[in-house]
Amino acid sequence: MDAKGWCEKLNDGHVIPVLGFGTYAPEEVPKSETLEATKLAIDAGFRHIDSAHLYNNEKEVGQAIRSKIEDGTVKREDIFYTSKLWTTFLRPELVRKALENSLKNLQLDYVDLYIIHSPIAMKPGEELFPEDEHGKLIFDTVDLCATWEAMEKCKDAGLAKSIGVSNFNRRQLEMILNKPGLKYKPVCNQVECHPYLNQRKLLDFCKSKDIVLVAYSALGSQRPKIWVDQSSPVLLEDPVLCAMAKKYQRTPALIALRYQLQRGVVVLAKSYNEKRIKENVQIFEFHLTSEDMKILDGLNRNFRYFQLKIAADHPEYPFADEY
Repeated sequence: MDAKGWCEKLNDGHVIPVLGFGTYAPEEVPKSETLEATKLAIDAGFRHIDSAHLYNNEKEVGQAIRSKIEDGTVKREDIFYTSKLWTTFLRPELVRKALENSLKNLQLDYVDLYIIHSPIAMKPGEELFPEDEHGKLIFDTVDLCATWEAMEKCKDAGLAKSIGVSNFNRRQLEMILNKPGLKYKPVCNQVECHPYLNQRKLLDFCKSKDIVLVAYSALGSQRPKIWVDQSSPVLLEDPVLCAMAKKYQRTPALIALRYQLQRGVVVLAKSYNEKRIKENVQIFEFHLTSEDMKILDGLNRNFRYFQLKIAADHPEYPFADEY
């Protein structure tokens, strides 16, 4: 089984490849690297590409996808592309415009998956992180159910094949699921998930509602200074993970990725390094024993790299709840 063939069925009938290529890179990384890395990923067998308006690289990612279509490596329908609705566009009247803007940057006719990036609504405008004169974020008050209705309209218009959410907790998911007149359930919830934060309760809840959990920061994050405490533990240096990597003759990254796959989680692997991009596709070549899965479960410490503390006083801040 390779990256091209292994998919998870979504609750709307579409399928999502279980291994995705994450394209977020810190600002100091030149956009040309995103373009090259995305091409390398497609050449290596990745068919699921994950980006977002926030990453400010959809032009380059779109260019990479189109160049691989043009050279015959893939057809458009072979690629599963995810974009995200940024939180300054959560007002219902801004949703479609935001998606159309992403499509224009990508030069694509549709995205395979469009997700609400976070439930934390911020003031609409050009600024990604609007701040007041004291440097505090300026929040917005939005009914997420109304945002979801606008997402449903994007699906009906054929601009997005599937729609989902990201960084939602159980309460916020239930609010959408219990919405009167709900037309489409979210197909997924994309959240931080790795052996230090295995999201067991949220995963069980999502499975019970036929919602796929998608893991970001599955390798513990690239530790961008703007988001992540630099003294936080480095997941891929964990002695248990390293010992297991030795046992299977794989990298610690592959062990962490394979762990998610065997739990029924769709996993995003992020690397701009050619050797590692090729290596990450080996996730399909080996299998962890149930004993080793239990050992990895035991690494959980509910540790979150991306805490988004700057938004902790927002009424929809998702990480205050247990899950």
